[in-house]
Amino acid sequence: MKKYDLLRSGDSIIRVLGVQGDRALVIDCIKRTMPVWVDVAELESYSECTSGELSEATGVVLSDVDALDVDQRKTMYERYTMIAPILSFVADNWMRSRLICSVSEEYGVSKQTVRSYLCLYLSYLDVAALAPKHREDDRALTQDEKNIRWALNKFFYTTKKQSLMTAYTMMLKEKYCDALGVLAEEYPSFYQFRYFYRKTRNLQNFYISRDGLKNYQRNNRPLTGDGVQEFAPAVGVGMFDATVCDIYLVNDTGSLVGRPILTACVDAYSGLCCGYSLSWEGGVYSLRGLMLNIVADKVDWCNRFGISIHREDWDCDMLPATFITDMGSEYTSGNFEQIAELGVKVVNLPSYRPELKGLIEKFFDLMQESYKKHLKGKGVIEPDYQERGAHDYRKDACLTMTDFEKIVLHCIIYYNSQRIVESFPYTENMIAAQVKPYASQIWNWGKSQIGANLIEIGKRELMLTLLPRTTGRFSRSGLKVNKLRYHREGYTEQYLSGGDVTVAYNPEDVSSVWALEDGIYTEFIVIESRYQGKDLTAVQELQTSQRDIARGEVKYNLQAQINLAQHIEAIVGSGAGRSDVHMKNIRSTRRQEQTKRHRDYMKEGTSRE
Repeated sequence: MKKYDLLRSGDSIIRVLGVQGDRALVIDCIKRTMPVWVDVAELESYSECTSGELSEATGVVLSDVDALDVDQRKTMYERYTMIAPILSFVADNWMRSRLICSVSEEYGVSKQTVRSYLCLYLSYLDVAALAPKHREDDRALTQDEKNIRWALNKFFYTTKKQSLMTAYTMMLKEKYCDALGVLAEEYPSFYQFRYFYRKTRNLQNFYISRDGLKNYQRNNRPLTGDGVQEFAPAVGVGMFDATVCDIYLVNDTGSLVGRPILTACVDAYSGLCCGYSLSWEGGVYSLRGLMLNIVADKVDWCNRFGISIHREDWDCDMLPATFITDMGSEYTSGNFEQIAELGVKVVNLPSYRPELKGLIEKFFDLMQESYKKHLKGKGVIEPDYQERGAHDYRKDACLTMTDFEKIVLHCIIYYNSQRIVESFPYTENMIAAQVKPYASQIWNWGKSQIGANLIEIGKRELMLTLLPRTTGRFSRSGLKVNKLRYHREGYTEQYLSGGDVTVAYNPEDVSSVWALEDGIYTEFIVIESRYQGKDLTAVQELQTSQRDIARGEVKYNLQAQINLAQHIEAIVGSGAGRSDVHMKNIRSTRRQEQTKRHRDYMKEGTSRE
């Protein structure tokens, strides 16, 4: 009998979640009750069982993750994110119960719901078990439910802080009484009213609507920055931030460029730097570069800069399932929040609260300390750079961006695989596994544990998800997006019938756009070849210049139309006396006129003047 084995005895199927001496932690996969410790001797009557037998006994057939639609995948990963902190403490009843209560409060669901997701996952040990079944649109609310919703919004969710009974009474008065104030024969009971409230209650809405947003931020909001190990008990929680590096750089010709921007993601559990982006531009641009770097093969990436590493030194090519960011504009933009479609949970911390994401702040400090002591006099900024009479460190700049990125890479490799993490709280399992005190080793060990929460995603899907979006319109002339026309074979019906569609576009190259339908991106190619390869700003400037030229000629065009009308009227006026038209012998007359106006163009063209 080994850990995670399936055992069967008659109609009972259990899974072994852990073994300690003569005791085993098991879960009933049929009833799906919470795991319990039993004596190993009690399991002698059980025989090995397969996953297929479990599926046949429960009637649950696990779907392939790639076969799920976007909504199912999103819900599946959200549910796994919900229970991921609990998985590391399944064997500890007290800690497990405490975390279930904490998760229940954080996500606004019942403790029984959390237990159900936990038991479902432990029974199958497959994240696909958490995927919801595909169902039709939710049923419409009944008239009574609409009345209850109206009463809650009007009388309960207000700063007057009315009780549920008061809101219920006011609903009966407004919706279930006649003109004389007599109560109707049929009306919802208070228990129905309370049930609907509890079923639809949103605690955040409750606190904000009744106490105000400031009070919520001060007294009720989730405190996600206190205790990193409790906050992130397994790998898969990424902290994001950016900083301006304390060094001036030059370009290849030796001209001063300025200070580069370093954007990074650090795993809150292990402290590993999952990825970075070094650029001259911040905002969403640097975030796209960071996302690509997170999912990139780090061995290949380092080889580009002539740096050789072992895979275990930086073995990260998947996205963390939870993103922790501050309230920077790039993180709160619609483009970045679209990443939730991949199943990622984005947590925005308040601005000016660096202690809530101290790990990423410490990463930047360690990085700057690592290279600054070796680059004194090379453009590095010292603490006195803003004081009067201080040295102008810009004059010392001598490194290019490529040189500095190689230095940054070496610093990250040292930070990940060679810096001793002295304060990490080792568990008994980690000590037994002889995990070395390096961020990369802790990360590699944590990835193999049951609570690890990482999402595998391709570069193309990741970038398409992060592209800005707009609304495109089908017409006979193609798909119109940003005043440009696009085409793809097989969309004749849409061109003829018209309609709107959500479109992802790349502002840096208008050659293609991607229509987003049911979570699928379909590429359309620009029709007008003169715009091929241009960025959106250049195209808009070209279109604006063309309109300005045409607008400047409007007056001249009007005058030309007036002159044309005058010329035509003058010619018509000169022939106004020819009113008596002879209608006989039209063919003969036509031949005579042809002979009269006939010209030998060849003779005219070859004659010498």
